[in-house]
Amino acid sequence: MKFFIDTANLAQIQEAYDLGVLDGVTTNPSLMAKEGIKGVENQHKHYIDICRLVNGDVSAEVIATDYEGMIREGEELATLNEHIVVKVPCIADGIKAIKYFTSKGIRTNCTLVFSTGQALLAAKAGATYVSPFVGRLDDTCSDGVNLVAHIVGMYRTYHFKTQVLAASIRHTQHIIQCAEAGADVVTCPLDAIKGLLNHPLTDAGLAKFIADYKKING
Repeated sequence: MKFFIDTANLAQIQEAYDLGVLDGVTTNPSLMAKEGIKGVENQHKHYIDICRLVNGDVSAEVIATDYEGMIREGEELATLNEHIVVKVPCIADGIKAIKYFTSKGIRTNCTLVFSTGQALLAAKAGATYVSPFVGRLDDTCSDGVNLVAHIVGMYRTYHFKTQVLAASIRHTQHIIQCAEAGADVVTCPLDAIKGLLNHPLTDAGLAKFIADYKKING
């Protein structure tokens, strides 16, 4: 399973990369705003900076919600760097745009997916990735991980090449659950990735090893 980090923060991206497990990055307008990146030109420069940090796919989201606008923005984003994947919302014009981008060899990430039906349409249109939002579904008393499992099963049945990118990961357990559900990729905050390292028995064991070493060696 691939690990993407869901942020526009360069320091966090660098830390995840240095850990040795980072395969890519996902961003969105909210994450850009959180970092104070304003204006299209500055956002494009920031995408390029991200691409220079990580040797993997970087999802850059279109802002337009109409077909022509998505095509215009997506084509511009795709020229920024070879690692850019154009992120498109799962709406009617978005599916049409994904079909167009696929025909032009531009890779896509269909985002804001909350049902197997949406995931089916995205795959039929040729999306490179589909992003079911696990945490947001959980917030509505639905089962986000269950959706991931259903999409994975459907794609395997019909041999779709679209990769399931589990998004809106809220905590470390979500990562484990999505891995068990067969997700191809998870995109998550840095803290959730680092949380995989944590276990009290590891801490206790290491403390004992160090204590025993000091008894013998001083």
